[in-house]
Amino acid sequence: MTLEVPLVQITDYLSIAMIVLSIALVVAIILQSKSAGLGGLTGADTGGVFRARRGVERLLFNITIGLAIAFFGVAIAHVILS
Repeated sequence: MTLEVPLVQITDYLSIAMIVLSIALVVAIILQSKSAGLGGLTGADTGGVFRARRGVERLLFNITIGLAIAFFGVAIAHVILS
């Protein structure tokens, strides 16, 4: 009597990666809120003044771009391999 364990397919790993990337992307976007309070999260106006991104803000911006590119790459790979 042998037990056959189904092999985990790569699409399962891609699905998990998409979930993790989507949560990380949402968190990164929320953290980019300009105001310190909840006003930025609820859509309050920040005054319309353009500021250059510096330091941690620039790093968070670049991380968000990287997460978005990774998410779309994983999504396209998932569609191709499905």
